[in-house]
Amino acid sequence: MARAYIFPGQGSQAVGMGAGLADAFPAAREVFQEVDDALGQKLFKLMREGPIEELTLTANTQPALMAHSIAVMRVLENEAGADIANAMYVAGHSLGEYSALCAARAISLSDTARLLRIRGEAMQAAVPVGKGAMAALIGVDLAGAQNAIDAAPGKGVCEIANDNAPGQVVISGEKERVEAVCAGAKEHGAKIAKLLPVSAPFHSSLMQPAADRMAEALENADIKSPAATLIANVTAGECVKPGDIRTLLVKQVTSRVRWTESVSYMAGEGCDQFVEIGAGKVLSGLVKRIAKDASILNVGEPGDIDVFLKA
Repeated sequence: MARAYIFPGQGSQAVGMGAGLADAFPAAREVFQEVDDALGQKLFKLMREGPIEELTLTANTQPALMAHSIAVMRVLENEAGADIANAMYVAGHSLGEYSALCAARAISLSDTARLLRIRGEAMQAAVPVGKGAMAALIGVDLAGAQNAIDAAPGKGVCEIANDNAPGQVVISGEKERVEAVCAGAKEHGAKIAKLLPVSAPFHSSLMQPAADRMAEALENADIKSPAATLIANVTAGECVKPGDIRTLLVKQVTSRVRWTESVSYMAGEGCDQFVEIGAGKVLSGLVKRIAKDASILNVGEPGDIDVFLKA
């Protein structure tokens, strides 16, 4: 069985995330402590206790989701003998790409936490609150989504941010233009068009100031070749060279997350098991719609470890 480990992005966070792992496994506690030390913050206390409003702040959400994913991976390594070097691929959705690189030992845990804190703060600061928006278009393909954008009135920025799965496209840009696209999206095949509860227009050209900040942050970051081949968001293709990883992490801030293509590529290369590592089951649901014959596992809580072992 050829396995890919996949790592979730924003939207999977919840108060209590990681608490069960920390209670059950010393390896998980060590991860959360190292992230706290790297950030100079009691992030795990926030993850365990909330409030959700503070946890959902982008600068907290990004390192928190990564910490949970890496805690799970460390537990699998210690308790189940899992070695990520034996995986066919690793991939992550947006910030999850950093989790994938950390899990594959391309970037250290402390450096990943600090980079995601910078990324979260930079993405939040790139556009004034209330000026940007994102929306999900359900039931429409990429061509239909682009047609809806092209047909909408106004001249503001609106771009495809995520190609998540067949029939699920996310758009991002200036709020008034995004709302105009949503208003006419059903004429182009969308069954549902709804604004998402996010604080900035991620993965759009409006994020260029954040990309510039990440270019500075990544310039001197210690990046190694990953132990398992990365499938990058920007290209939906293989990436193992540190220089290429650095470049694509910068481009990722303003570029489309090509998740449908990424999963299709992995499945087409023979990957037949996808293991979602960390909070929630969002990616598993997307994979089911893309690679319908693949087996899918979620590992995020202590009880999932036994399921993984049996699989």
